[in-house]
Amino acid sequence: MGNIVWLASYPKSGNTWLRAFLANLIADARAPLAFDAWVQYAVDEANPERFSRISGLPSTQLDISALCRLRAGVHVDIAGAVRGSVFVKTHNLAGSFDGNPLQNWQVTAGAIYVLRNPLDVCISFAAHFGLSLDDAIARMADPNLATGNDALFVSEIVGSWSQHVLGWTALAARGVLVLRYEDMLDKPLKAFTRVARMVGLGDDRARIQRAIAFSDFRQLRQMERNNGFREAVSPDVPFFRSGRAKQWRERLTRAQVKQLIGAHREPMQRFGYLPAGY
Repeated sequence: MGNIVWLASYPKSGNTWLRAFLANLIADARAPLAFDAWVQYAVDEANPERFSRISGLPSTQLDISALCRLRAGVHVDIAGAVRGSVFVKTHNLAGSFDGNPLQNWQVTAGAIYVLRNPLDVCISFAAHFGLSLDDAIARMADPNLATGNDALFVSEIVGSWSQHVLGWTALAARGVLVLRYEDMLDKPLKAFTRVARMVGLGDDRARIQRAIAFSDFRQLRQMERNNGFREAVSPDVPFFRSGRAKQWRERLTRAQVKQLIGAHREPMQRFGYLPAGY
């Protein structure tokens, strides 16, 4: 049994919010933790430093297959750097690429998986990556979708929204806790208490409520306005943009809704995202 607990999600589905909650919960500070302090509580699997050190080459010189061949060793390195549990952010799908596993289960203890209505994901996805809604919809249906490889992050194998959701949510036997973004919004105490139980703090209601308040979307958005946020694509594009559910009712055409449902009907129905009339 390993010590990595994956914090997994499709991009723009609530991973950062989950990390903010966990950092504030574990730190148990009396004020919201600054963004820079989060790295003490969760590491990013796509951080280039370990890939460069293990390969002996700048990570930007490695192609996507080479990066995936290195992943199992990178995960061993992450697991060996601490004695207790280590939370590791990932947008990789659950599976493999070119025969190379994207998660090293020998050093894994479990995972928390956040999923969000794809009708809303596409709006945040488009805004974050500077795409049209139609382009975002197309990319979310692409089984070969991967992120770029640059000085900030190595490539991650994302795949389609359906692939991602079905792959991770099938791993309950491997200790994967599944959270819906919408439940985090509507029933925060119930949803985040489930997370707190994974770190042995599920009985401390006051501490959980404080961490919920300190990681509230409005709080994070104000912190970004004051200090910026490293994961934002540019200073002109806020990372913490809206955070609301059901934005799709205002932004998507009926044709766009039907296109998303056509690509992702099965998991949408399974997780309560299929709107009436479709």
